[in-house]
Amino acid sequence: MESFARSLVKSLSWRFVAVIITTSVAWFVTGEKMFALAIGVIDTVIKLAAYFAHERIWNRIDFGKAKPPEYTI
Repeated sequence: MESFARSLVKSLSWRFVAVIITTSVAWFVTGEKMFALAIGVIDTVIKLAAYFAHERIWNRIDFGKAKPPEYTI
C-alpha cells in the first residue's frame, strides 16, 4: 500500500506535466496567454483532487495486488 505522501507527490508531479500540456493547447487554440493560464490553473485544481481521490480509492481495492504470504520464516 502506498503512503499518503507518495500518493500526494505522484499527484503533484503528474499535474505539473499536465498543466503545461493543457495551458499550451489552450494558448494554441485561443491565442490568449492569460486565458490559457486560467484554464490551466482551474483544470489543475479540479484534476489534482480527482486524481488523488482515485489513487487513494484504488489503494483500498485488492484487485491485481499480490497477496502477502500467510506466514514468514
